[in-house]
Amino acid sequence: MIKIGLTGSIGMGKSAVASMFIREDVAVFDADAEVHRLQAAGGALVAAIEARFPGSTDACGVNRAKLGPMVLGKPHELHALEKLVHPAVARARRTFLQRHRSKPFVVLDIPLLFEKRGWKGVDMIVVVSAPAWVQRKRVLGRAGMSASKFTAIKRLQTPDAIKRARADVVINTALTKVGTARQIRTLLTCLRSKTRR
Repeated sequence: MIKIGLTGSIGMGKSAVASMFIREDVAVFDADAEVHRLQAAGGALVAAIEARFPGSTDACGVNRAKLGPMVLGKPHELHALEKLVHPAVARARRTFLQRHRSKPFVVLDIPLLFEKRGWKGVDMIVVVSAPAWVQRKRVLGRAGMSASKFTAIKRLQTPDAIKRARADVVINTALTKVGTARQIRTLLTCLRSKTRR
């Protein structure tokens, strides 16, 4: 099995690209979606997060609007949160890989692939990228986002230029959706030809 690590900075279009892989019948492990599941009402991490960060949860599970200010820009607190979240996500990823072990390749959608050394566990790195002005426009168009919050998030992420330099493949999402999807299909055609040899 070829494990493809999919990553990209905030606003670069990684979620859209992951969906395109799924439409091409590729199994995708979405680390962000797993975090949301673990932190939703009844999720396995809700009680532990509330215990460590009192007032960060409600009837719907972890309230990100409340938790965010408790950890953003506070390295010690962010590390404490990661110590709760990362092992749980790693367990879910192992289960996913076991379930799809007969597939020739899978995609591991990992936002912090470089930042948390996730690149060590993949065979190929695909970075989703777009020009900085496109990224900024996309992110600032999100509800509840501000320029200062965007800057704080970017500070925690490996710069896009470094990600592109370390990538095996770069997917340009500044194109149309059709153009982006064409890049995905080209990559999959190459991978399928290799795995058939």
